[in-house]
Amino acid sequence: MMSIYSKKQQWKLILYLVAVLIGASSLLYTNFLVNKLDLEERKKIELWAEATDQLANSGMGPINNVLATRIIQENSTIPIILTNEVGEIIGSRNIIKSKNASSKYLQSDLERMKKIHEPIQIEVKMGDEVILIQYLYYDDSYLLKQLRYYPALQLFVIFLFIMVSYIAFSRSRKSEQNQVWAGMAKETAHQIGTPLSSMMAWLEILKNKKELNDITKELEKDIQRLTVITERFSKIGSKPKLDLININECINETISYLKNRLSRKINFKLSTTKENRIIPINRALFEWVIENICKNAVDAMKGVGQINIRLEDKTEHIKIYISDSGKGLNKSDFKSIFKPGYSSKKRGWGLGLSLSKRIIEEYHGGKIYVKSSELNKGTTFCISLKKS
Repeated sequence: MMSIYSKKQQWKLILYLVAVLIGASSLLYTNFLVNKLDLEERKKIELWAEATDQLANSGMGPINNVLATRIIQENSTIPIILTNEVGEIIGSRNIIKSKNASSKYLQSDLERMKKIHEPIQIEVKMGDEVILIQYLYYDDSYLLKQLRYYPALQLFVIFLFIMVSYIAFSRSRKSEQNQVWAGMAKETAHQIGTPLSSMMAWLEILKNKKELNDITKELEKDIQRLTVITERFSKIGSKPKLDLININECINETISYLKNRLSRKINFKLSTTKENRIIPINRALFEWVIENICKNAVDAMKGVGQINIRLEDKTEHIKIYISDSGKGLNKSDFKSIFKPGYSSKKRGWGLGLSLSKRIIEEYHGGKIYVKSSELNKGTTFCISLKKS
């Protein structure tokens, strides 16, 4: 199942990279168009400056220089400001009218234009002698400004659409998965129920044979455990009832059951709170969580090692730490291990910890997470439950 999870992650990464590639391509192409349009506007301003220079130096009025006059008049999109050589504003064009009346706004626009583009120098001559130097500053046209910001806006809208679609799809898929899980769990409980009833009847018959007392006692424990498992599956998909339970006693009984059914090379060490703590839990489901974590720990230790269980009594929560001396986890796997389908075992389904997370967080309103882990030294899980 590890390979299935890895492939799923790889597909997500591929789709993400494709999206980034499309976005980057869009930005690069638009940037190319912006630079091209910027260059065209620069040429227009240079032509405008040349026409102004021609009018200033020709000694003839606008009537006798129709082409230059027309070039100047046809610039209706690019904002420009003309200054003398000491930087005083002597003219402007295509500036917003409300600003045109205020030299303060014009000066502000001029300072901004100085940062955007290099000015174009206009020399006014008398004969061969330069008698006046003027500087032409200009801003991007409204169209060019739109084109500069359009890709960012476009990517934002696309990202927003993808994010909303992904959330809606994820919730829909999760809801569908929950329905499938709940249906499978209830059907499993139903299927187990029939042979379990038969086994209970056979057990009553075997109890009459005194020579089989030891066997029947153990068999009875296993049948009781099967009854608990059936109850667990039947509760998946519906909100379970929480009862006030002594958490110390519940964990002690769970560990006692596991000790007799796991490898004898596993050493359990349990540190409970000094006082008995009564908290609202569903016993059958909570025991399932402890079993899942302990069994995963046994697999991580390959049947040899130590499991430490420690309870901490906080102000509003009871915290249960379960540590093992197994192979440990990479930090990148701390959250992944709770996802359905994630498993480090060849024959694992990758559902145990996923179900545990659902039981603790959705049914009990608590939290379950990997507190710490070190490769080849072990892992510590933490379960946090509300006291009330």
